Amino acid sequence: PQKTSFHRSQTLDYRNGCTFFRLPTVGIGGDRLYVNQISESELDELSSIRPILTYGQAKRAPPSDFIPAYVTFDKKILKFDAYFQEDVPLSAEEHYRIRQVGIYYYLEDDSMSVMEPVVPNSGLPQGKLVRRQRVPKNEHGDHYHWKDLNRGMNITMYGRTYRIVDCDPFTQVFLESQGIELNPPEKMIFDPYTELRRMPVRKYITPSDFDQLKQFLTYDKQVLRFYATWDDTNSMFGEKRPYIIHYYLADDTVEVREIHEPNDGRDPFPVLIKRQRLPKTFVDKKTTFPSCVLEISDQEVLEWYTAKDFAVGKSTTLLGRPFFIYDCDEFTRNFYRDKFGITDFQPVDVKKKPLEEVPQVIPPYNGFGFLEDSLQNCFSLLPKPPRKDVIKMLENDHKVLRYQVALESPNPEDRKRRFILSYFLSNDMISIYEPPVRNSGIIGGKYLGKTRVPKPGSTTENASYYEPSDLTIGSTVEVFGHRFIITDADEYVLNYMESNAESFPAATLQSLRDHFRPRQVVKDTAISDNPVPRTSKQELDELIVQVQEELKLHNYLNNRNLQDEFLQHDKDDSGILDKGEFLALCNSLNVPTSNVLVNKV
Repeated sequence: PQKTSFHRSQTLDYRNGCTFFRLPTVGIGGDRLYVNQISESELDELSSIRPILTYGQAKRAPPSDFIPAYVTFDKKILKFDAYFQEDVPLSAEEHYRIRQVGIYYYLEDDSMSVMEPVVPNSGLPQGKLVRRQRVPKNEHGDHYHWKDLNRGMNITMYGRTYRIVDCDPFTQVFLESQGIELNPPEKMIFDPYTELRRMPVRKYITPSDFDQLKQFLTYDKQVLRFYATWDDTNSMFGEKRPYIIHYYLADDTVEVREIHEPNDGRDPFPVLIKRQRLPKTFVDKKTTFPSCVLEISDQEVLEWYTAKDFAVGKSTTLLGRPFFIYDCDEFTRNFYRDKFGITDFQPVDVKKKPLEEVPQVIPPYNGFGFLEDSLQNCFSLLPKPPRKDVIKMLENDHKVLRYQVALESPNPEDRKRRFILSYFLSNDMISIYEPPVRNSGIIGGKYLGKTRVPKPGSTTENASYYEPSDLTIGSTVEVFGHRFIITDADEYVLNYMESNAESFPAATLQSLRDHFRPRQVVKDTAISDNPVPRTSKQELDELIVQVQEELKLHNYLNNRNLQDEFLQHDKDDSGILDKGEFLALCNSLNVPTSNVLVNKV
């Protein structure tokens, strides 16, 4: 009744990660135990003991099955690390070569093979040097056994000596289990020429006061842009060229790019200075130091360019070239305003001043060719013909205004000469023809070819030419120093001007009407004296078409000569010829006359 503690002792526990049961050392409440108890393992051992005393000696277990060696040692290989030395007789840089190999011993059939690891671009036949086989040990026919292999020994196979330096853990355990004492491992020897050519491992030492990784993560993809110019006008063929300077805040590098304009005649190279760190101040060095050949390192540079070295309105020398910064972009202004407290970003005007225009002096006209055509030689080295009014040429094609003119001259013989002045409406050109007169002593024919005739007082700068409105009856036309007086005109001139009265002045049209009025009166009088049955306009048009068709059948006729002959026989300028005189004139000019058509006319 006096017992107050009823605790039970712990019997379940873990050992090496496994659960196990142990016997209690004390009873409930910590009381002492007087009974000897046995464990489960002891009970298992008692259960396996045969009762020899009771039942006699037990039978022996059957022997285990026979397992051949090729099954026991299947896929069990001993690997030894070795090398051999090879002479290099034809090289000035190396005298021998060290080649590392692996020696494999196959326990299942006591065969061996030698393998060399393949090195890319080595130029040597590598891989399997000795194929898998039983390697002869001596000339007596013995072969190598695994008992003959150990660390720190030389082994000769087919005339090549290999030095075994180490083996893998499986090989070490196997040989030690067979009672072989292994030599201590040796250090593998490397090829000296290969080690000489191997690049040294670059060591990166970050200063404790500056972290480049933090700068990169903070200012990545942030670039300051400055607009600058390089003035090279002091050198021959130099000029002032624009550039863009980029300063990368991530790694303090500078890049200078060119600005190309259309048709600037330069090769399209976008970058003048590639992205790199630019030195600002060099360490004092000798003048013989080949800085143009060697790369610039931190040992030769005392100070590099930083963001505070660039400012708007100041010049900066980059690799010997002075660049004047005249402006920057908005991001650069905000960066300098927040970082350095700079607020003055007034851009500088660097535009080229326009050149003074030199007035072009046109030389005087030399008289060769047309004025507009000769003037093109003053404008370009390869002159182009002046443009023509094609619409005017198409509308006025084959439209010619003919006038009879007389030569104004103090010589009496020249005053009697008569000329035909033809004005071509398609190109405003004038030609003059003199009809030949028999026994006059003057050879007729072309007097002036087709050309544009300038008015008196016309200059090269302000050229003016004769127009149809200037050709009136009685007016004087000066053609290259010769004066002609208009005495008569063709009826087509009057009809054309009346149909286009809005294009000609009233004085010109009135002078032609006054000139042709007496002829019209004479015609009306002749018609009243010799009444002829009136025909309708339609019948008259048909008669004109018939006469034209008849004349077109004879291509040898010259209409201009016919007209000149008729005008010459009209001595009183009345415009009327007698019927007999008309028939005689047609016969003399070989004009075919049909009696029916003549009577109708």
